[in-house]
Amino acid sequence: MTEERVYNVLFLCTHNSARSVLAECILNREGKGRLRGFSAGSQPSGRINPFVRDLLERLGFPTTDLRSKTWDAFATAEAPRMDFVFTVCDNAAGEVCPVWPGQPVTAHWGFPDPSSAQGTDAEKAAFTADVFRQIERRIQAFVSLPFASLDRLALKRRLEDMAR
Repeated sequence: MTEERVYNVLFLCTHNSARSVLAECILNREGKGRLRGFSAGSQPSGRINPFVRDLLERLGFPTTDLRSKTWDAFATAEAPRMDFVFTVCDNAAGEVCPVWPGQPVTAHWGFPDPSSAQGTDAEKAAFTADVFRQIERRIQAFVSLPFASLDRLALKRRLEDMAR
């Protein structure tokens, strides 16, 4: 019996309070143990966006261990080796990222920022739910990729195509 490889995926956003946290949670559910999600930020806010936390809790995601953390924690020799690193906000995509051990496949998947939502609490919650659905669709497409049969270049091309 051969063990199926587990792929580690890091989602980056400047403040690590909304989009990257959503992506981490969604991947950990959709990846069904085959893919493991992590998230971090270049300038972590130190808190999870309250609308993000509320939505995740309503949808049954575990939230007790969620925290906003720096991406430096994932650039050390002791950190889990990442197979994929995705920026999910335009600011993080333009920043100089650390050098990730193991040369993971990288891509930029930009999504609107729930923290920028305007209006009533209900409108902010609806905006956050819409961003959640966008991220969820992208991750569902990602987890369906045949990782073992695609070479690095083909994987990179597929990931870039998903962003369009």
